[in-house]
Amino acid sequence: DADVVVLAVKPGDLLAVTTATGTGLAQHAMVVSVAAGISAASIESVLPPHTPVVRVMPNTPMLVGQGMSALAPGGAAGPEHLDRAEALMASVGRVVRVPEAQIDVVTAVSGSGPAYLFLVVEAMIDAGVLLGLPRPLATELATQTALGAATMLRETGEHPALLREAVTSPGGTTAAALRELENGGLRAAFYDALEACRDRAQDLARS
Repeated sequence: DADVVVLAVKPGDLLAVTTATGTGLAQHAMVVSVAAGISAASIESVLPPHTPVVRVMPNTPMLVGQGMSALAPGGAAGPEHLDRAEALMASVGRVVRVPEAQIDVVTAVSGSGPAYLFLVVEAMIDAGVLLGLPRPLATELATQTALGAATMLRETGEHPALLREAVTSPGGTTAAALRELENGGLRAAFYDALEACRDRAQDLARS
């Protein structure tokens, strides 16, 4: 009798689970999928005809009420279904609506994005320890810095380049550090990483 059924399993298991679940759906039910790479059309193909499907790409900060979710409708989903899915995801963070063609890129930017930022913070902590700080202190410094920087981005609305320039005095310490990051290919590495993430999502859909 559920109004909403959420499919939250690994992509490789999704269609088998959906096939089994579909036989028990109420006629008025809508299906929300949070699996990467599996298209709404593929999900619809194993559900009763005209079952509304909404794809959602969330991320793990939803566990602390700071998630970023993107919604994309399937063929049978109307505005009322998107409204219901948005209300569901808004309870754990921010929500945007996108065409399904953009969901794989959303996966690369925000779906997997927390892992990239955790890696950056981890590297900052390890560098702080290498340079002589106690690990708890390095962790506190790096974690609060990441939180403060993200809050500035959200609350000021400024482009990140402008905020970065505001910290970077000519010939100063930050400029020296940024030069090394650029020389190390940080920007290109992020381009390649997000492209690889998007491509992997597309591979999941094809397989």
